Amino acid sequence: MGAGTTLGHHLLRLLVAPGRQRFERHLGELESVQRARLSRWLSAVARSPEGQRRGIRADWSWEEFSRQLPLSTYQDHAEVIAQQRARKQSLLIDSPVMRYQPTSGSTSAVKWVPYTKMFLDELDQVITAWVGDLYRQFPQQGRGTHYWSLSWIPTEMRSQTAGDINDDMKMLSFGKRLLAYLTQAAPQEIALAQSSDDSLFATIAYLAADDALGFISVWSPTFGLGLLEQMSHWREELSQVMSQGNWGRRAASMAGVPCPRSSRAASLLRGWDGRMDPAFFKALWPSLAVVSAWDTAAATPWARKLHGFLPHANFQGKGLWATEGVVTFPFQGRYPLSYLSHLYEFLDANDGQTLAAWQLREGQEVIPVMTTGSGFARYQMSDVLRVEGSLGQVPCLTFLGRNDGVDLVGEKTSATTAQAVQDGLLLSGALPVTLLALDEARGRTPGYVLLVECEEGVPDQRRLAMQNDLATQVEKALQANFHYKLARELGQLQHAACVALPHMRQIYMDQCRERGMIEGNIKIEPLRHWRGAVPSMLRESLDA
Repeated sequence: MGAGTTLGHHLLRLLVAPGRQRFERHLGELESVQRARLSRWLSAVARSPEGQRRGIRADWSWEEFSRQLPLSTYQDHAEVIAQQRARKQSLLIDSPVMRYQPTSGSTSAVKWVPYTKMFLDELDQVITAWVGDLYRQFPQQGRGTHYWSLSWIPTEMRSQTAGDINDDMKMLSFGKRLLAYLTQAAPQEIALAQSSDDSLFATIAYLAADDALGFISVWSPTFGLGLLEQMSHWREELSQVMSQGNWGRRAASMAGVPCPRSSRAASLLRGWDGRMDPAFFKALWPSLAVVSAWDTAAATPWARKLHGFLPHANFQGKGLWATEGVVTFPFQGRYPLSYLSHLYEFLDANDGQTLAAWQLREGQEVIPVMTTGSGFARYQMSDVLRVEGSLGQVPCLTFLGRNDGVDLVGEKTSATTAQAVQDGLLLSGALPVTLLALDEARGRTPGYVLLVECEEGVPDQRRLAMQNDLATQVEKALQANFHYKLARELGQLQHAACVALPHMRQIYMDQCRERGMIEGNIKIEPLRHWRGAVPSMLRESLDA
């Protein structure tokens, strides 16, 4: 590790320590802190053109605020955001917009979220607390370089971003960000390569060349798995470019980013047979101390698989983050509410009652609602969490799954139902990818199809038997839902099906990209509704 990295860690540790201490110091003041967050937000919005148009007042209490303003989604703000972008003005809130962050979320096409100075300050609160706790809980990661994922946008959209990069480090304040860049294994400019494929290749080259890599942070564990698998696929080309220190055929696409050079990594890659072998990754990254990724609900089996390839490192979950804001984050081995960031309300998942953060009780299942420095008021998420105790007065929560669902013919299948179905399956070594709702399943009529990833080389006879068995299990579980059972009896839905293929996760992710989702934001979901044409590989299995 170089002197710049050592200095960066030393200074960054000093800078983030106050954020961790601040988070701990106010754990017993939840209600007063949250009311102060609201007061700050109301003052900024009351000064804005949109706030004045809506009659928002700076002196509202939380009780008045929740009565006066309805719950919202991105669509409620989309028109004003489009006007902001066109006019280069701040209309939603009196805080300058630093950039627009593109996101596709999990179930929608691209949204542009305004990252204002106030919103970035809110993110800085949680990032400093998290990073400060990382240095305390895993001190060894502070002796190596870090990789914080870049959520690249699709190649065809890059002209719309004016050079903006979905860089996790941009959540930090300017000074902390400069220091954090000193610790980074890969330069942020790789996201400006000509295509997503080139960005990914450059990322893997930099990571493979870095024997001091100590920390990997990705959002979806499937993205982390993809990095390792693409390293295997590209191992000969990677070995060549790192031996020569030249991008070769990719040079013109790399936006001037220098090519890393490492004879050590090149030699390891030349001798690698490409199998996902933990011993190879330990030899490549002997200092790797922590891997961080989503690890709850549908991400659980994929997080286990990722950690299985990197068992010499600790594994830390993410909590609940979205481009629109953060709800929970890892701290002291728990996942507390990021109460210093935004104003939080919650909808009781059972009766719809609106609750303030200080009104939550252990065991409740709730849906978060955020009011943030982007100008979003009472922004309803599509996630369900369970209250799992507290740190001081601050509730800790566990992500259970998404609250949105599918209704092909009136069967009303929720994502939490789909997750419960998959949790109860006897999978025989396969990994569930998603329960897919199709307008044209078997027989070109509506139905549900479980996608699973099986091992390479499984004989067709065994694979088909697995498909039939899992289809039967899924059908039985879904029929516990009254509306699904009725739709089946009325002939509106086909019997559930299953397709098991060795590279199902890649098929799934390719389809997500084709449907407009952003690389890095794509994650495994328990339930998907794919409208339109079914991928040919799945179509062949369904029609067989």
